[in-house]
Amino acid sequence: MSETKTIGVLGGMGPAATADFFQKLIRATPATVDQEHLKVLIFSNPHIPDRTTAIRGEGPDPLPALVASAKALIRAGADFLTMPCVTAHHFYDGLQAAIDVPLLHLVRETVAAAGVANPALRRFGLLATSGTLQSRMFERKFEPHGLTILTCESAVQTSCVMEAIYAVKQGQSLDRPRRLIREAAAHLQDRGAEAIIAGCTEIPLILRDGDLPVPVLDPSWILAQAAVRLALAGTERLPASQRCYKDRG
Repeated sequence: MSETKTIGVLGGMGPAATADFFQKLIRATPATVDQEHLKVLIFSNPHIPDRTTAIRGEGPDPLPALVASAKALIRAGADFLTMPCVTAHHFYDGLQAAIDVPLLHLVRETVAAAGVANPALRRFGLLATSGTLQSRMFERKFEPHGLTILTCESAVQTSCVMEAIYAVKQGQSLDRPRRLIREAAAHLQDRGAEAIIAGCTEIPLILRDGDLPVPVLDPSWILAQAAVRLALAGTERLPASQRCYKDRG
């Protein structure tokens, strides 16, 4: 039986989402005692420049800080990396090219999981930052599989989705952002969404599966499951139920 791999978490975008992702790694691990859990290295670096601002051409490029943070994790012993920030995946190609360990791709894992868990669903409403919407990263991965991504109208995106995301980042009471994000989700359902993607890692803190009449997909939970599978690959500890969601590109 081979040794388990060490998971690196390039976090801090934002800190609450990173803490939530670590909890998901723990939940996804088939462990009954401390010693059966996985080795996890977390670099929570909140000083990485804002990703949405950069995508809009209104702020500094976060890629150098992402690369520096990733290399710090690798020097510390990470065998592969995860990045629990959806918008940061706009910079995935440049980041992966700059490092010599695998970086799991949150959106690829999400489309693969959607196909396995919900094969009948074809229209997905996306709740995400404006930077993620501008980058069209979900459309580029979902549309080749015949899946449609629906987004909020501009006014709803600004007044509900972005307001809710930044309220969570600011540490405000979750009551108001929870109400705003449900309004945005209802808007997407009115537009024909058969499921909702919590496409920003702050959103699962205020919207979970079971909160809506339609399924809610949580990419950070999907990423955590993928990380655990990779960390356990080649060992005898991986349950058959977790040997799924192959990367479909």
